[in-house]
Formats: sequence, structure tokens, C-alpha cells
Amino acid sequence: MTAQLTSDDPATSPRFDTKVVVVLNQDLEPWQELNVTAFLMSGIATSSPGLVGEAYRDGDDTEYLPMLRQPVMVMSADSGLLAKARGKAAARDDVSLAVYTRELFGTGNDEANRAAVAAVRADDLDLVGIALRGPRNAVDRIVKGARFHD
Repeated sequence: MTAQLTSDDPATSPRFDTKVVVVLNQDLEPWQELNVTAFLMSGIATSSPGLVGEAYRDGDDTEYLPMLRQPVMVMSADSGLLAKARGKAAARDDVSLAVYTRELFGTGNDEANRAAVAAVRADDLDLVGIALRGPRNAVDRIVKGARFHD
């Protein structure tokens, strides 16, 4: 699944056929929200070719890393809605899903992170955030009830 732009009117903002959403547990500290969002988005950015655009260049010809080509919505929800959304997303073949559990705040590297997630059954994960990318309508249904992060 690649992110395709659609627009009937070139004067309007482009519309993507996929949607990217991060949903954070509403009980996180600000530093945790930023940390979780950064980690989850690294998973989304690598989930499909074409999601990342071209490198940026300033007027002095300094090159900067490319970024995701489409907007990212950041929302919040309680742990029950996070678990429900994870289950719905995991059940679909057309939705990419990344998870971040509370245990990952205490691990120190990628191997330990994977081991912490592997040690817990899917329904028992203590989720503090999820990120998903998929068809717009499907993503909207999966995160229904979450609110825009404030």
C-alpha cells in the first residue's frame, strides 16, 4: 500500500488515500508523549516504500533528511480504547500497526524492547501508544472515540 495523492481541484490541499494516526494513552507525561510519538512514527515511516519524500534543501544548499509525505494526526484515548483499536487494526491486512507499551520506558535498546513486547500476549499489552496507517475510512473507524491531542 503506497500513499497516493488525490485531488479533484489543484487549488485545494492534496488528499491522501491513506491516513496516519498516532493514538497516545491520555495518562502520559509530556516527555513520554513525545518519546512514544517519535518511536511509533519511526515504525510507520519504514512500513512502506514511497511514504518518505525527497530530501529537503535550504537556500544555502544544505541538505536535510526527508520526512513523511503526508500529515500525521495525533490523538489521545484511554487504555480501553487503545486496546480495542489495536485489536481492530491487527485484524486487518491493509493497516500497518506499531505499538509502544509501558514496559518500554524501562528498557535500554531495541532488542530489550522487542523482548518486552514478546513476553506479553496481545490482549494483555499495557499500551501507551499505537500508530497506524491504512485506508482513510478504515483508520477513522478504528480510532473512533479517540480525541485530538491537546
